[in-house]
Amino acid sequence: MPAGTQESPSNKVWIMPKITLPDGSARNYDAATSGAEIAASIGKSLARDAVAVRINGELRDLTRVIDDDASVEILTRDSDDGLELLRHDAAHVLAEAVKELWPDTQVTIGPAIENGFYYDFSREEPFTESDLEAIEARMKDIVDRDEAIEREVWERDKAAEFFRGIGEEYKAEIIEGIPSDEDLTLYRQGDFIDLCRGPHLPSTGKLGKAFKLTHVSGAYWRGDSNNEMLQRIYGTAWSNEKQLRKYLNMLEEAEKRDHRRLGRVMDLFHFQEEAPGAVFWHPKGWNLFQSLINFMREQQNAAGYQEINTPEIMSRALWESSGHWNTFGDNMFTTETVDGRQYAIKPMNCPGHVQVFKQGITSYRDLPVRLAEFGKCHRYEPSGALHGMMRVRAFTQDDAHIFCTPEQITDESIAVCDLILGIYRSFGFDDIRIKFADRPEARVGEDAVWDQAEAALIKALEAAGLEYTHNPGEGAFYGPKLEFVLRDAIGRDWQCGTLQVDLNMPGRLGASYIGEDGNKHLPVMLHRAIFGSLERFMGILIEHHAGNLPLWLAPVQVKVLTITSEADEYADEVAAELRARGIRAETDLRNEKISYKVREHSVAKVPVQFAVGQRELENRTVAMRRLGSKKQQVMPLDEAIENLLSEVESRA
Repeated sequence: MPAGTQESPSNKVWIMPKITLPDGSARNYDAATSGAEIAASIGKSLARDAVAVRINGELRDLTRVIDDDASVEILTRDSDDGLELLRHDAAHVLAEAVKELWPDTQVTIGPAIENGFYYDFSREEPFTESDLEAIEARMKDIVDRDEAIEREVWERDKAAEFFRGIGEEYKAEIIEGIPSDEDLTLYRQGDFIDLCRGPHLPSTGKLGKAFKLTHVSGAYWRGDSNNEMLQRIYGTAWSNEKQLRKYLNMLEEAEKRDHRRLGRVMDLFHFQEEAPGAVFWHPKGWNLFQSLINFMREQQNAAGYQEINTPEIMSRALWESSGHWNTFGDNMFTTETVDGRQYAIKPMNCPGHVQVFKQGITSYRDLPVRLAEFGKCHRYEPSGALHGMMRVRAFTQDDAHIFCTPEQITDESIAVCDLILGIYRSFGFDDIRIKFADRPEARVGEDAVWDQAEAALIKALEAAGLEYTHNPGEGAFYGPKLEFVLRDAIGRDWQCGTLQVDLNMPGRLGASYIGEDGNKHLPVMLHRAIFGSLERFMGILIEHHAGNLPLWLAPVQVKVLTITSEADEYADEVAAELRARGIRAETDLRNEKISYKVREHSVAKVPVQFAVGQRELENRTVAMRRLGSKKQQVMPLDEAIENLLSEVESRA
């Protein structure tokens, strides 16, 4: 007799499922049940907060029937999966609201995304800010209606015919791309019906009102620039109002910290259409950029790295051998010379570093070899994805590659982790998460090689005593990796540094070393980046500090301001003395009030201002004011310079 059933004397089979909960406890039910009924049997609060159920590891609607023994987990709106479900449902409610307000609008797709959701619409007239207000109000009406959300299974062809019949051509196109023998699921709420795998909330009322529409942008149908341009409405959704307010406050703070705005205020860089995704560096910005490089160079030299430089344009044949051409070719800028040879601008530095390693004969005694480069790379990003310095096409990578023996992987990986974490702390990042990303679907190399590489990286993590989470399928195409994620001052996460164990590329590109046995062996190649993209890291750094960079990093460290014109010569002397001692200083001798000058340079985020007038000239002193402080301190010039030098050298 099958488990979970009981046969009556009349030979009738009764379904009596045994439900095992996450804590290991089991409950027996005398009939088929559902997630909603199980939640209600456990407690009123769980029934109130439940949004979905996981049955034997599969996420399902609360209303789905459970008619066999199963492991069951009730998901609440506060869980990660529950929150994603809320956001998915918010997208459906958004689409329903738009269709009610503008019935001729066509709906396309609307997924949950990080922190929110979006839905793409086909509509001739563009949405406006006032439209968003009307849509949001209608969404709240739909929540108040508490419409049941019901799952329906349809045959593919009937579903396609239905959507085409109501004028939803995009939906019909999606459905017609599904195999003809495959049934699909539709979800109905009120008069609105949409194609979706699910699961969904039991009703629109379960969504709550902790959501807000944020903005509209353009998006190509299916992400292809050859297709029609659609209108994408973005929103954010949370499990409660407190979380929503916190997120909206964070967005407001993020807008104040936006590196693009601060870059203009601080006169660091700009962008223009003639070079999309590339930075035009101004003197102050380039100074800051070089400060990052100099700091990293100092740290790398101390850690035993040798700096090299490799060509930016290399033959297609090299990229084919490395595996980049097949797996990354669509993101590469290519060119063909008059003699018919094809080249690519490098999207990364790894193949070039292998070429340097291959020169001459390397013994196992020479390993590890640590090669570093501040290499200029180019990758094609769609125009709509470009975002200041956070998403560019031309960037500088602080790339390094360590060639070592298998026995050296653990020690080298631990050293890299220590280096990365120490450098992040130097820039004021103390909250750092590590993710272990294993093999992606598109990859090179045998599974046995991947097994070895993944095991080596986990061993290094455990040996270093570092906590980590799993990021499945997100490794590089040539090897697993560690991702170092920084949490900034307002709670946003930024993935920057990486460490990858590569047992594939050295062999593909013919690298070897002579082992203790006198034979050739393939080296292990550790790929390492700390800043990642220097441009992106600089953007993150500016936003983390809201432009108030530490003194040692600030492109202009001291501004010398005159109170009266009689002090002009003394101001020049003070600035010259500062520059002679290695402090970046400028003067402001304009015939303006000192309060005006102080305010202007405070807005420009200059960390220290020296005000000098007749009294300072006579006493050879300066009135020093720190950024963000209303107080000033009068002290001898020599003492002020020594204090600043001490602060710069300590990198406080």
